[in-house]
Amino acid sequence: MASADQLQFQEFDEAEDLLATTPNATTKSVSEEARPQHATLQMGGDSDGEEGETDQTELLAPQKKTSGFWTFQYYQDLFDVDTSQVLDRIRASFIPMPGRNFVRHHLRNNPDLYGPFWICATLVITVTVVGNLATFIQMHGKPDYNYSPQFHKVTVAGIVIYSYAWLVPLALWGFLQWRKGVSSGVSTYSFMETVCVYGYSLSAYIPSTVLCVVPYEIFRWIILLVAMCLSGFVLIFAFWPHVRRDNKMVAIGTLASIALLHVLLAVGCKGTHQQDFTFGPKERLS
Repeated sequence: MASADQLQFQEFDEAEDLLATTPNATTKSVSEEARPQHATLQMGGDSDGEEGETDQTELLAPQKKTSGFWTFQYYQDLFDVDTSQVLDRIRASFIPMPGRNFVRHHLRNNPDLYGPFWICATLVITVTVVGNLATFIQMHGKPDYNYSPQFHKVTVAGIVIYSYAWLVPLALWGFLQWRKGVSSGVSTYSFMETVCVYGYSLSAYIPSTVLCVVPYEIFRWIILLVAMCLSGFVLIFAFWPHVRRDNKMVAIGTLASIALLHVLLAVGCKGTHQQDFTFGPKERLS
């Protein structure tokens, strides 16, 4: 016991000497030393703001149970959306913003076919009906003009628009899947996400085709040009992050192909508003 007391007094003497040397020094009690220490880990900011925001968006996205491709439940889930979701996606397609990826920020791993299906159906109706109406307004009152509704344009417009909304995304999805295996920097969306972004991108054409009823050719071209640019930027901003790390020529060629096909669709929509009329008997005989 004596030796233990001497050892304790010796420790107190050493502590007094330390405090005399450094008055501002702090000491820790035995209980503080025994207490577990907690380390604080600080995460650095992501070098790419869009990718960091993308990861956060994916984590916050609702996780849905995936059903088999050949099951009825799989397609039922694609139409399981509410009005607010559809309206939000339509608004986003009208106002494309750099850094705001349409798929990641608005689809959020929950693609639907309800919006694209009805957007395409509405576009078919507006393109054909407004096209016939615009021709009638422009040619009405001329004695040598006999109005004849062009019902065959409904079929043509339906085939063209629905083919564009399905076959082009299929080709793009397949191409990106192939490039994903060739280049490690390439990624892609699912096929349904690709179809969904193409379908919603067509929503800007609906009001533009309605406004084409105004019988001024320059005004029609301006309206369709604006719709084409808005719709095209949605696609460019959505797919650019997936191809930008690929070979430079391949990336530029991919985006150029997306833009070219979109321009051809706009020209096709404009073609339905061309004058397509039937003359009276005297004009036909001459």
